[in-house]
Amino acid sequence: MTDFVTPREMAEMIPSGCKLGLAPDDYAAAPGLVRMLIDRGIRDLHVVCAPIGGMQVDMLIGAGAVATLETSAVSLGEAGGAPCFSRAVRDGSIRLRDATCPAVFAGLTAAEKGVPFMPIRGIIGSDVLEKRDDWKVTSNPFDDGEKIVVVSAIQPDVALFHAPEADRFGNVRLGRRRETMLLAHASKRAFVTVERISETSLLEDEKMAAGVLPAIYVSAVAQLKNGGWPTGLYAEYPRDGQEVEKYARAARSPEGFQAYMRGARSAA
Repeated sequence: MTDFVTPREMAEMIPSGCKLGLAPDDYAAAPGLVRMLIDRGIRDLHVVCAPIGGMQVDMLIGAGAVATLETSAVSLGEAGGAPCFSRAVRDGSIRLRDATCPAVFAGLTAAEKGVPFMPIRGIIGSDVLEKRDDWKVTSNPFDDGEKIVVVSAIQPDVALFHAPEADRFGNVRLGRRRETMLLAHASKRAFVTVERISETSLLEDEKMAAGVLPAIYVSAVAQLKNGGWPTGLYAEYPRDGQEVEKYARAARSPEGFQAYMRGARSAA
């Protein structure tokens, strides 16, 4: 059964030290709830980006909330690189588990299917493979002459994302973006902030049902208007480019980052 909670209650339900799966900016990122996690002082997170991180991941790093980061990239898009991420990699204050987009999706797919690993192509010979002790090169069981990489399953303790709409039954409309659906399927629990809550079942419309995450995968829902600001929410509102650029400039220094976090208006 899906719990309906306030955003503050949801923030309290995500513990320090957990493996936290996050959606990419512009589609289903939840910077509004992430700000609340930072405000309550969450620490020692193992963040999994599905498959890349953006402003919300950079804020968590800048706030000292991340111990381990598993991602194929962290970027602010047109606003440039992610300052806090770059600084943390240079000074070694986070453990970076570098990946590729296909590898992240393969790891999440393994967890979704309940198997310990998933084979992928295209990594043999790369520096990324050399740094990952949880990825193995093995023989194709159907062709001993072929080598193939297997990546271990990735199962976040909590998936956190923002969506346009949920209904009173706990179903959540995600639309055509499948990476968020995969993240929810792979995770032990999925927490979702939404723009609005519908009194009508989102699964009633046969044409829309394929883009709806069923309630069985949704642990908790919280209504948080503009919860995707400033990184945008697909089919609802675009990225606030000026605000992201403002953040990018401020976060170039630790002092600037702290000043931004104190002064930025809340999306709630």
